[in-house]
Amino acid sequence: MDLGIFGGVSGRSGMAGVIADVKATADAGFASYWLPQLVQSIEAMNVIGAVAQHVPDFRFGTSVVPTYPRHPMVMAEQAMTTSKVTGGQFTLGIGLSHQPVVEGMWGMSFDKPLRHAREYLEVLMPLLGGEAVNFVGETVTARGKLDIDAVEPPVLLAALGPQMLRLAGARCAGTITWMTGASTLASLTVPTIGEAAEAAGRPAPEIVAGFPIWVTDDAEAARANAAKTFKIYGQLPSYRAMLDHEGLAGPEDLAIIGDEATCAGRMDELAAAGVTLFIASEFAADPEDRARTRAFLASRL
Repeated sequence: MDLGIFGGVSGRSGMAGVIADVKATADAGFASYWLPQLVQSIEAMNVIGAVAQHVPDFRFGTSVVPTYPRHPMVMAEQAMTTSKVTGGQFTLGIGLSHQPVVEGMWGMSFDKPLRHAREYLEVLMPLLGGEAVNFVGETVTARGKLDIDAVEPPVLLAALGPQMLRLAGARCAGTITWMTGASTLASLTVPTIGEAAEAAGRPAPEIVAGFPIWVTDDAEAARANAAKTFKIYGQLPSYRAMLDHEGLAGPEDLAIIGDEATCAGRMDELAAAGVTLFIASEFAADPEDRARTRAFLASRL
């Protein structure tokens, strides 16, 4: 299982902080650095393109860019441009977002999200592969072809339920999960997407799993922090379903918290479940534990 860093919630701010963190990540030997596209925040692919000028020959990814506010042709343009400026070291992670955001903030319909995802990929994937599209669906219409000379970026579809996992396996390079525990990964995520990929004649999919992690001797305080920091994920239906499937009360129960031995045991469970890339969301509140967490992760490279 490879290890990457999931930036964006570690308390750092500003481009200088991001560049410094990515440099430290690359220098330590981590496999990759991932940025979320947070609602009402900076644009992740723009940041990756800028940071890549300071940290070349290093893998970057988004985890994840919502599909609804970006037409798939625009998404393809952005992704291919980011691939070009990163020297082909870019992985596009995309996802549906959530009904309260899509309908409440963007004023768009969240009706039949699986249909939206299927039609979106019908346009996105050929465009990234250098093909022309002429597609008219119920939710997406696109006609044209990109003129961008860049390496086709792998696409990872954030998929939690069986239908989205089957779609990801059939059309994409893999999936990215969040708030999904080891038992669910082993019993649902990995076999479902793997069977779909095999049936479609595709290579074994990449399984990228994001987890909050805090190496500390004060697990009780860290759990309280996690309950507050990640509270929303226990309320959004898709993540709530994953926590229920795992038999967990809240995000604080899924977060990897404790001393080095405890955290190592949790990560070993993920490797055994079939995770190919673990991306660490370091959320320690104090600099000492943040450094301890990073040192622990580096020790497992």
